[in-house]
Amino acid sequence: MKVDLIISADNIKEEDLRGKVVVVIDMLRATSVIVTALNNKAKEVFPILTVEEAFSKKNELVAEGISPLLGGERKAVRIERFDFSNSPLEYTAEKVEGKSIILSTTNGTRAINLSLNSEEILIGAMINSKAVIKLVKEINKDVVFINAGTNGEFSMDDFICSGYMISLLCEGEEKNKYEISDISKTAKYIYENNLNIIDFIKNARHYNILMELGLNNDLEYCCKKDIIDVVPRVDKRSRSIKL
Repeated sequence: MKVDLIISADNIKEEDLRGKVVVVIDMLRATSVIVTALNNKAKEVFPILTVEEAFSKKNELVAEGISPLLGGERKAVRIERFDFSNSPLEYTAEKVEGKSIILSTTNGTRAINLSLNSEEILIGAMINSKAVIKLVKEINKDVVFINAGTNGEFSMDDFICSGYMISLLCEGEEKNKYEISDISKTAKYIYENNLNIIDFIKNARHYNILMELGLNNDLEYCCKKDIIDVVPRVDKRSRSIKL
């Protein structure tokens, strides 16, 4: 199995993903939202690129007799007329159970949509990393960890999350079982030498933007390891994410 890593959505080359399993990571906060919402029994999540497309998708679903909820952000702030922001703590079972959710974010939903040429897309975050790696091992195909990044740039939080997953993948395995790219080895090294996630990412630009907005509880939640045991997967036919 080959193991590779892409450092931001801007670095995705769709032709390089064919036949590979992709794990999309935007731990602060889109993929944490998706994992949390589906764990809390949401029916599905539609990853949408623009606000206009989100409202169009809502109209389409309403015409089918579905009453979806809108969630997402621009510049980390809830979009006007949306039901939720991009805080995973808002997506409680009481609010989302049985519901279809339309999600539009700056980075995460873009990375998901740019990964559709892959064999399969898994949704990963710090909160479900062990579950993701268990499934990656079961599928047993070349895997690419895609970091959504921040506005097309490298993001420390997604990178260390990838490093944690790669460390889990290699745990207990013979040394040369996987063909690991240099950038993947670097992410693994960074995680294994910075086990306290918040201490590592507290100087990251994205982290500090969220802190300035008073989103401390989101940050604490998104940095927890393995508190959820589900792996959302993209259904390419419906372009939705489900369990």
